[in-house]
Amino acid sequence: MNPVLPLERATVFFDGMLTEPRLRHPEGVAVDRDGNVWCGGDEGEIYRIAADGSELEVIASTGGFVLGLAFDRDGRLYACDLKHAAVFRLDPATGELRRFAEGGRGVRMRVPNYPVVDARRGCLYVSDSHGFGNPGPGVWKLDLESGEGGLWYDRTLVFGNGMALAPDGDALYVVETFARRVIRLPIGEDGAPGTAEVVVEGIERLPDGLAFDVAGNLYMSCYEPSRIYRLSADGRFELLIDDPEAHTFCHPTNVAFRGTELFTANLGRWHITRVAVGIEGVTLPVGSGQ
Repeated sequence: MNPVLPLERATVFFDGMLTEPRLRHPEGVAVDRDGNVWCGGDEGEIYRIAADGSELEVIASTGGFVLGLAFDRDGRLYACDLKHAAVFRLDPATGELRRFAEGGRGVRMRVPNYPVVDARRGCLYVSDSHGFGNPGPGVWKLDLESGEGGLWYDRTLVFGNGMALAPDGDALYVVETFARRVIRLPIGEDGAPGTAEVVVEGIERLPDGLAFDVAGNLYMSCYEPSRIYRLSADGRFELLIDDPEAHTFCHPTNVAFRGTELFTANLGRWHITRVAVGIEGVTLPVGSGQ
């Protein structure tokens, strides 16, 4: 499968290998309403990179290992933490960082990996990777204000990882990394999950992150090999861009859009990558938030 885009369409947005502060192996990435790019670090840092890529700041720290990130409509940031097995919430306006959730209904989270905000239903979905080589449930559903909730999808996932809410809000897409597939979980009128549907399977090696663009195409970043796939809204599955040398991309984990720009975290290095995707039929100003 030949890539749709040449590797030259990807550039290093911010290189934090030698900066102060250092950018320590980012795993999660998210974009705020002002176009700033946020990511986490392997010592619990929550970083903000200026919209133009000129500055890196440590805004807060969990003291753990930050995985997936997501913003809600009020600009609050939710961060999954591997070390603490918990979800934290940061209010950038006040700087307040607090432990938001550790599980619910008598069950603890094992490996909270990636959060997705469902503003319509007022909840946060969180994938639980459960354990390396130890498949298990599932996806958590938490109230956006109180953090209370429990397992929403309690069936076994083979390392549940990145997720994305469908553009119409009626389904949650979930990566099962070691099953090498992406599934779709319909969301019923009562908010309960429907039967899982396989969307893509047989992905080469290890898919990790998911993101939809404004045209409804689904992007899948791969931790190994270092590449990104795209499932077009019309059902075409294609290799979008590939880095055989794992340098511009280096074990890309999570992905996030800013208009027609796709940002990737690179767990294997110290930088954030920007891809000028170019979305058919869509023209947005560079740097526009979404």
